[in-house]
Amino acid sequence: MSQKRGTKSGFIVVWEFRVRPGKRRAFEKAYGPDGDWAQLFRRGKGYIRTELLSDRRTPLRYLTLDFWESHTDYERFKKENHVEYQAIDKKCESLTEKEVEIGQFTVGRGRGTR
Repeated sequence: MSQKRGTKSGFIVVWEFRVRPGKRRAFEKAYGPDGDWAQLFRRGKGYIRTELLSDRRTPLRYLTLDFWESHTDYERFKKENHVEYQAIDKKCESLTEKEVEIGQFTVGRGRGTR
C-alpha cells in the first residue's frame, strides 16, 4: 500500500457493510475515499485516508479501511466530532442492511509481533 506524502499509517479501523439492494451507488459515494465519512475524518489530526473495498463474490458486501497515524488520533477525533459523526451515521443508516466493526488494527507492531 502506498503511503500519503510519506506519512506512516500505524492504525487502521476496518468495517464490513452489507448494502441494501438499489443503494450501491449512494453507498459508494458516502463511504468512498472522497465521501461524507472521509470528508468528516479529514477534520481529524492524524487521519490519512479511507479505502473502500468491494467483494467480488458478494457484490453488496464492502469493507472500509480508515487509516490513522495512531489509535490516540482516532479516539480524539471521535470524541471531538461526536455530534457530526452521529449525524452522518444516521443519514447513512438507510443505505445498509448490516454494519459490523471487524476490528482495529495496529500496523507492524503490538502484542505477538515477532
